[in-house]
Amino acid sequence: MRNHSKKLANLLLASFLLLAGCSQQENTGNEKQALQSFNPQKARVFVTAKDTSLRMSDVGEFAFQSVDQPLEIQPFVFIDPSKTFQSMEGIGAALSDASAETFYKMPEATRQQILTSFFDPKDGIGYDFARTNIASCDFSSASYNYVEENDSLLSTFNVKHDEKFRIPFIKEAIGAAGGKLKLFVSPWSPPAWMKDNNNVLRGGKLLEQYKQPWANYYVKFIQEYEARGIPVWGLSVQNEPMAIQRWESCVYTADEERDFIKKYLGPTLHNSGMSDKKLIAWDHNRDQIFQRASTILNDPDAAKYVWGIGFHWYEPWTGGDMQFKNVKLVNDAYPETKLVFTEGCVEKFDLNRVGDWTLGERYGYSMLNDFNCGTVAWTDWNIILDETGGPNHVGNFCFAPVHANTQTGELIFTNSYYYIGHFSKFIREGAKRIAASSSRDDLQTTAFKNPDGSVAVVVLNLSEKEYHYLLMIGEKATKLQSLPRSIMTIVM
Repeated sequence: MRNHSKKLANLLLASFLLLAGCSQQENTGNEKQALQSFNPQKARVFVTAKDTSLRMSDVGEFAFQSVDQPLEIQPFVFIDPSKTFQSMEGIGAALSDASAETFYKMPEATRQQILTSFFDPKDGIGYDFARTNIASCDFSSASYNYVEENDSLLSTFNVKHDEKFRIPFIKEAIGAAGGKLKLFVSPWSPPAWMKDNNNVLRGGKLLEQYKQPWANYYVKFIQEYEARGIPVWGLSVQNEPMAIQRWESCVYTADEERDFIKKYLGPTLHNSGMSDKKLIAWDHNRDQIFQRASTILNDPDAAKYVWGIGFHWYEPWTGGDMQFKNVKLVNDAYPETKLVFTEGCVEKFDLNRVGDWTLGERYGYSMLNDFNCGTVAWTDWNIILDETGGPNHVGNFCFAPVHANTQTGELIFTNSYYYIGHFSKFIREGAKRIAASSSRDDLQTTAFKNPDGSVAVVVLNLSEKEYHYLLMIGEKATKLQSLPRSIMTIVM
């Protein structure tokens, strides 16, 4: 990570007051046993804050001491490791055509910095989850597919297009992640001749006579990537199946997606020896997630093939807030089905906005609430983009956590990188979410217990207020400070 102002960090350290010892209360039964099994003496704190130089900065260790019941005037965050919820699959981003092309336009030393910054769990933020596109998407330099016109037998199928940038980029990412990176794949559109609008762009629907060839297409893609040393962990049925976009898109109603899964894609995966691939339905916004999940998962013949429901964060385009309640409803109604955040980015790129603090805050707000609603994996959209917010063949330029200036070789780290890192670096695969509550609405929180026994607590402050609060576990606490417009991770 970058070096930052020691002076400011020391000022912050000085403001973290240790709490004096107080009398203890007794715990009984399972609660006492669980709390005794996790009895931290110290917590290490990492902070990112607006109007400071703190960027995932280690501000030191703080001791736990005994406490009484806090008063109503004392803000606190309370953690109970004995109450556990979902297990984490991973956190990461899309390794798109645009990201791969941008990556290889940079000097070799800068490329290594990119890989370390994202995938190294010690010197970076430890991504262990990824997505990539099947054929072209908006973040490709042009539209393309893998077969010749009207080849319904797929005898001409090849992924030669991807061998220039995307396949080597994904392989380098896997290496940087220590050889283990869960990758899922998503199509934006079938070939034009398989659709009723004869166009990969602007929606359209898959024609009935091509549903089986299209199901075979997923299998061919997975086979070709795995033959090149890229394991595929899972796949989604269709990116944004209710959106008629000016870029690659294909529309499925809930009934149509259900029927395609149960009649074609599910059986094809099973019969091809790919029943272990994690199949993710929906892959669109939170607004319609429950209606889509209900339609598909209430049909046993479709549900048996579906591992998870994926979702995006763009529903505020209609007005209002992110609809986390719909994600929670899916989790409550179908607890055996996994929830995966499959895409999110800040749209309408403007180079003058790369320092905008709200970029990262959107990530922190979404990630924390998605996890608290039962989400098991979280995927950013493009991992890197260039100085234009592309390349993109339809002018749909967007922000990424890191922008690479292909003219100067410079990397621009937006605060999104650090906000994501407050989760991805400290919450690892296999971590279980544990109970975490806050006595103040401004202090939003989530917490996970990692497989190594460590606990990571994230506290997000979107307000302009500074809070001195207790971090409590059982009858012990340490007194911490939440700066205005900040995010902090406390590791015990």
